[in-house]
Amino acid sequence: MLSSAISRLNFLPKPSIAILSHEGFKHCEQRLWNLNCSLLYSRSCVASTPRVSSSCAPTRASKDDLVVLGIETSCDDTAVAVVRSNGEILSQVISSQSELLARYGGVAPKMAEEAHSLVIDQVVEEALDKANLTANNLSAVAVTIGPGLSLCLRVGVRKARKLAGAFNLPIIGVHHMEAHALVARIIEHDLHFPFLALLISGGHNLLVLARDLGHYIQLGTTIDDAIGEAYDKTAKWLALDLRKSGGPALEELAKEGNAQAVKFSTPMKQHKDCNFSYAGLKTQVRLAIESRNINPEIPISAASIQERSSRADIAASFQRIAVLHLEERCERAIDWARKIDPSIKHLVVSGGVASNKYVRSRLYTVVEKNDLKLVCPPPNLCTDNGVMVAWTGIEHFRMGRFDPPPPADEPEDFVYDLRPRWPLGEEYAEGRSEARSRRTARIHPSLTSIIQGSLRQQ
Repeated sequence: MLSSAISRLNFLPKPSIAILSHEGFKHCEQRLWNLNCSLLYSRSCVASTPRVSSSCAPTRASKDDLVVLGIETSCDDTAVAVVRSNGEILSQVISSQSELLARYGGVAPKMAEEAHSLVIDQVVEEALDKANLTANNLSAVAVTIGPGLSLCLRVGVRKARKLAGAFNLPIIGVHHMEAHALVARIIEHDLHFPFLALLISGGHNLLVLARDLGHYIQLGTTIDDAIGEAYDKTAKWLALDLRKSGGPALEELAKEGNAQAVKFSTPMKQHKDCNFSYAGLKTQVRLAIESRNINPEIPISAASIQERSSRADIAASFQRIAVLHLEERCERAIDWARKIDPSIKHLVVSGGVASNKYVRSRLYTVVEKNDLKLVCPPPNLCTDNGVMVAWTGIEHFRMGRFDPPPPADEPEDFVYDLRPRWPLGEEYAEGRSEARSRRTARIHPSLTSIIQGSLRQQ
């Protein structure tokens, strides 16, 4: 199964692991790097295929000169990139599913899977061509294994394993949300651990304290619907053009509206934690649309001036409250994070919704008030992309977290290790949610608990 080097070495994940000190964590990291390098080269020399050079020189896995191809298919876009370990982006290719989003009013998993399957080979080939490289020049392949839609994840994992097997390349399984947090380290060279991260997308809201690579404390998470899903659903109900996706379309319309026109209530005011909920706000929006007799069958382009104004007011009022919920949770998370580690200097905001200019402007006021620095990747690195996967693969490969090359003749019915619901960090005790709507079924042990469990056994 595709997983980190931990499972390859038969370290079983523990459901509850005590947090290691930074010194112990880093000491174990170096030992794990040394151990895995020796294992990798001993295995790759034996398992080399006719398509790979017979040389097994360690330069291919040098910590300072890596070239990694990253594959991202967790949801609705097929994204591949090639990145060097110095942060140079050699290529980035994305095949959008915007037409499917517009047709189905959102992500249809089976249709998304078919779209990924149709273009994955072409996108990988184009990424290598744009980088002026072949697979023989790669150090490793990184691929998202979760969280996400199982059908979509499978397409990327299958392609990654075929490529890695054919060219005898190590493979790195990547956590989608960790990748969103770490991609900021490409563009902000002063972004060192520890830092606070707010990760906001269509499927996730997450507040984490990143203490070290693979060492995360979850301060808050989504208990029902994420902010991106609320944006998309509101945009659909307002009959906006979804080809540019719901978030950007709604943000654009909101500029025309009065943000005080509709009195929506802020979610979870009674819960003094850092968790998020947008299901109730969605209900408020739907009722507001119905009370104003807005016809969702009439596209915004065909709406009357009066109805367009009414829709703009709803969009602006929704956006104000949706982002206010983010602001309040971030304020509390900064206080909690400083109790754990007073040295934090940055708030990283990433994920698809982080490309929203209104979101950035409001969060800028939060960090300014708290004497922190706001770090937002550029919009093309906020939405799902292959760069973040490749870069996260590089960071973990340096620490020795990878699998050896899969067999070149892996059977078609091989069962892949996919983790649709996969927490990033261990939950902060003070932040545990009592909300009954929180979904807990079929959750894998967190990335942090798996890694720390392996390091303790080292």
